This record gives sequence, structure tokens and C-alpha cells, in this order.
Amino acid sequence: MGILNVTPDSFAEPIPKIDPGVAVEAGLRLEREGADLIDVGGESTRPGADMVSADEERSRVLPVVAALAERASVPISIDTYKRDVARAAIDAGADLVNDISGLRNDPAMAGLIATTGAALVLMHTRGASKTMYAEAAYADLVAEVIGELRERVQAAEAAGVPPDRLVIDPGIGFAKRAPHSYGVLAHLSELAEALGRPLLVGPSRKSYLREALDDRPAPERDGGTAAAVTAAVLAGAHIVRVHAVEEMRQVVRVAEEIRRHA
Repeated sequence: MGILNVTPDSFAEPIPKIDPGVAVEAGLRLEREGADLIDVGGESTRPGADMVSADEERSRVLPVVAALAERASVPISIDTYKRDVARAAIDAGADLVNDISGLRNDPAMAGLIATTGAALVLMHTRGASKTMYAEAAYADLVAEVIGELRERVQAAEAAGVPPDRLVIDPGIGFAKRAPHSYGVLAHLSELAEALGRPLLVGPSRKSYLREALDDRPAPERDGGTAAAVTAAVLAGAHIVRVHAVEEMRQVVRVAEEIRRHA
């Protein structure tokens, strides 16, 4: 899954892609580099980020989603937790909704997914962007993430979303300090086995890598990202969400070969 942030404040990219034309060309480049899905987002959800209105988010993403749905040959994902934005994006051609709130922000999102036929990613987090680190306290990290994700899956299925349209994401970096993110990466196979749904992992360039990489800025963390992507694939991840698609596709292929020969 290639990341396409249509925001003025992406933490991981030195040049914003707020212009729709620039964003569309960047999305098509992700496809050429080997992305199997393109994830379009119009609101930064990094820790401490400010929320944007649904109107502003729609104005950023809809021209990009519509153009990519017409010009790209891979599925388009909309990275939003707002039902109104998701509905507009699905109408514009999005195939998947990547809800970082796991339906917590807007429980009615599940009903939209059930009626439209889109797929849904349910991510584990706690709190909002400005408060998530205050929620990063775990007595049993893996058990709590599994339990909270299981609740999200049950909520989606109760609203009528078929199980085969659900993907889970353990939320690397969301309501997790660095040791928690590494702990989740170390136990991905347990998460996948316990929840029985395809697993999406988003380790790319995030702050949990900072200390291990001598405080490198986010755009320079692809080497560390590659290690996390390898671990995710070896543990059974079905989708990895990354910035550097061309490089990480090579990483995925080699990791898949290692796993195949295990």
C-alpha cells in the first residue's frame, strides 16, 4: 500500500503534495513503482496533529481519488475516520476505507461500509491525535491490543460488514510509545492468529524508529523501515503501508522468499 498524503504537514515527506495535480501524478508514480493499493489521506494523524474539518478534507482528497480511480489500475483507499468523507470518496471511486479510529470516532461508518460494498481497515488506537500518548499504558500489550481490535471487528460485523471485507491494523505508533510499537511488531503472528483477519502493518518512517536510527529525520528512516517491513512480512502481514514503494517492494519480495523457505 503506497501512502499518498494530500496535506500541507506530512511528517514524513519534505515536499507537500497539496496540489491535486501533483498528488495525482505522485499516486500514479506509486503504482508504477509497484504499489498494489494507493492510500489517499487528507488529514495528518501524527501524534499532536490538529484535526481538519470534513469540508476541508473532502476538498483535498476528492479530486485526487476521482482522478486516480479513473487513471490507475489498482484499488484506491481513503484514509479517513469521517463518514461523510468516506461516503464522498467511495462515490468518487474509492474501494477501501482506512479508518484509523477503528469506528470509534463515528460508529455509523460501519453502516456505510455495509451498504456500499467497500472494504474496511480497522486500526488499533486510543484517544485522539493530541491525547494518544497519554493513553499509551498497557498491563499486557499484546492481549489488550488483541482484545480492543476484537471489539472493533465485532462492532463492524454487528453493523452488517461481512468478515471478508475486514482488515485489521495494530496501529504502530498510535497510542504506543516506541517499546510498545516494537512489542507489537515482535508479536504480529499472535495478533493475526487471534483475530483471523488479514493484517495491515504501517511501520513507515514513524517516530518509534528515531532512537534506533540516531535521531534521523523521518524522510531518512527507510533503512529502519525496511527492517520493520521484513519483520512484518515474516510474521504474516498481508499488506504493508509504506512511503518508499519501489524500495520496500524489493524488501517484501526477499522477505517472502525467506518465509517461503522457512
